[in-house]
Amino acid sequence: MTKDKDSVATSTLFAYVEELQGDRAWGSVLDAGTGSGSIRWVQSLQTERWTAVTGAEGHAMQVRDIAEARRRPEDRIVLGNWADPVLLAGETYDTVLADYLVGAIDGFAPYFQERLFARLRPLVGGRLYVIGLDPYVPVDEPADPAAHIIWRIGRLRDSCLLLAGERPYREYPAEWVMEALHRAEFAPICAQRFPIRFGARFVQAQIAMCEQRIARLTDRNLASALGDHAMSLREEALSAIERDGSLPCGNDYVIAAEPHI
Repeated sequence: MTKDKDSVATSTLFAYVEELQGDRAWGSVLDAGTGSGSIRWVQSLQTERWTAVTGAEGHAMQVRDIAEARRRPEDRIVLGNWADPVLLAGETYDTVLADYLVGAIDGFAPYFQERLFARLRPLVGGRLYVIGLDPYVPVDEPADPAAHIIWRIGRLRDSCLLLAGERPYREYPAEWVMEALHRAEFAPICAQRFPIRFGARFVQAQIAMCEQRIARLTDRNLASALGDHAMSLREEALSAIERDGSLPCGNDYVIAAEPHI
């Protein structure tokens, strides 16, 4: 599951994308995995038109509410799945944004990550920007105290999702993305990592996600034990943040790529 996008961290990543874009016109923009953060950013740009795609009806409604006031007739919000070959077939965009899409798509099209960039390739007329998160849950138990707390939160969250019959997101490191872009006939032109410092907002959102799934479990003894553990972990994490300011752990990354000509 991608991290809750702190506004400061998100603005840093989007600012770097703008730096990479330079004087290039944004033109037509595809937000290939839209959300509240990315649609606000896209609407702040000088674009000719934009299309925002999401696989979740709830996200589509949220994006529609955020974008409505400044949405032009040519701007679209599309509910669809990238595993569907008909989705946006024949369309091309000057700029394509894949904002945490690599990790999120596993919840909608399991095991499709290997084909994602090949699927997006015909849609990219100019440049593709990939924003992602290096995985921190599957790794070995961290020795660093802050990273250890984040690791435990991630493992609890994913466990609760699985017990509730849902699929956790599956993040991939920047190196994997670079190789996948090469296989899909993209030429990566720049890649940069950005250290993450998780705050109280992240902790509260992740534990709230756990509590929502725990409430649906039929085994109430298990639910009670998981609920107690979630509360204890939240208190531990918030205390550490109050003491140290944040919990540094892992990295976001931004990769820019262009189609091979």
